[in-house]
Amino acid sequence: MQAEHSRSGEQGAARHEAEGPGLHARPLGWLRAVLQVALKVAYPLMILCAWRWDSPRYIGAALFALLWLQRWAGTGTFAKSLRQLTATDWCVVGLLSCASAGIVLSGSELLLHLYPSFVNLGLLVAFSATLVHGPSMIEKFARMGNPELGAHAVRYTRRVTQMWCVFFILNGAFSAYTALFWTPAAWSLYNGAIAYGLIGVLLVGEIAWRYLAVLPRAARSEAA
Repeated sequence: MQAEHSRSGEQGAARHEAEGPGLHARPLGWLRAVLQVALKVAYPLMILCAWRWDSPRYIGAALFALLWLQRWAGTGTFAKSLRQLTATDWCVVGLLSCASAGIVLSGSELLLHLYPSFVNLGLLVAFSATLVHGPSMIEKFARMGNPELGAHAVRYTRRVTQMWCVFFILNGAFSAYTALFWTPAAWSLYNGAIAYGLIGVLLVGEIAWRYLAVLPRAARSEAA
């Protein structure tokens, strides 16, 4: 920084240094958040439209790029995303990377149609691993908003994590069934839209159960 020639110049420069990073960081933060949402929406849209594109290799390449773009958008730099991968993360990312690379190399439509099943398998591995080593996946999410969780809340979040594991097993198995026996259009509709509708129903149902049954029961227990 150049030498200031007056006290007001020093104050102005200091104020610029203090405010400048925040002003620049805020738009970047919004941009990253928008990018994260766009990348999450891109996957089901890609699957929903896949039956119209007679090019499994291109879709496989797009899935591979999307997988790593999601990690970059969530962590910042590519190198940082690699450093943050746990052994479980490597298993999941490796599985999906190999699946998408296999689609590119083989051009197999069947392998492309099985990709959503691999996604469910990856999510199952990620969620079930937290049940073994703890804390559970849903407990991690809950502590982002409330770091001080009681024993009752910890048990509940563990049960919700188990519920999601069951969902991933059932949805992954049915997704494989659609890949093997349904038409491409029906497969695309289920895996790109209906499956996400089921996820939404499960989320809303869990939230309703929590507020209508779990939290009132916990409040009564504390009052007693």
